[in-house]
Amino acid sequence: MSGLKINLLVIMALMLASVQFQGTAAQTTHVVGNALGWNIPPNGPSAYTTWASTQTFRVGDVLLFNFITGFHNVAEVSQAAYGPCTAANPISIVTTGPARVTLNAPGTHYYICTVGTHCQIGQKLTINVSAMSVTPPPTPASAAPVSPPTDSTILQPPSSSFAPSFTAVVPFSFLAIALAFFY
Repeated sequence: MSGLKINLLVIMALMLASVQFQGTAAQTTHVVGNALGWNIPPNGPSAYTTWASTQTFRVGDVLLFNFITGFHNVAEVSQAAYGPCTAANPISIVTTGPARVTLNAPGTHYYICTVGTHCQIGQKLTINVSAMSVTPPPTPASAAPVSPPTDSTILQPPSSSFAPSFTAVVPFSFLAIALAFFY
């Protein structure tokens, strides 16, 4: 086989592999506190503790803190600063609402409002972030008998539970092209 044919074969194999190994790493946007938003909770910190217990946080997800600029802020702080609501040396702070915070690392994350005594009276949140999960492509189902289309199914596009993500396929495609040129 000529070098060009081998390169094309390598490119095609890597592109196919990138589609096959593509999983879903969809991000989820979590609206902190749901309807309460990021405000002083009426019943103390239990409102945010209860809310967080109903969520599953993963790397890549986004926390949406709904608050009015000037009335609140959101600061990520260390565990040591969280308990006593210490605002000195925050990891990050966002003063403009609504604030979108992307979860970039697994582990426990601590958030407080540093305005006045808001943190001390319950405007604080602890979450546990899991590593990004990748869902493998679905396994093919056994073949079922196909019935002729009806009027209602003719106009509908075919459904697919698996569609490769453009952002996941493109890097693998570039890798395949680069390997082909340097092969």
